[in-house]
Amino acid sequence: MLLANYYSTALKEKCLWRYLNISQACEQGLKSAIASVRAQQWLAENRSSLEASRQYVEENGLPLADCRNF
Repeated sequence: MLLANYYSTALKEKCLWRYLNISQACEQGLKSAIASVRAQQWLAENRSSLEASRQYVEENGLPLADCRNF
């Protein structure tokens, strides 16, 4: 069964009038949603490491800061 069968007629008509491919739009939306969830999960899993790095820079400055040309 196609996913497009689950959408309202009005929504399908709007897609047709704008020459949108419903399957491609759904796929893009799902990819975007998955990427967003993965980014949130990564941030949650690595929050303590990121905080430790931020705290190190706050206390000691940037590593190799004296080698920067700007």
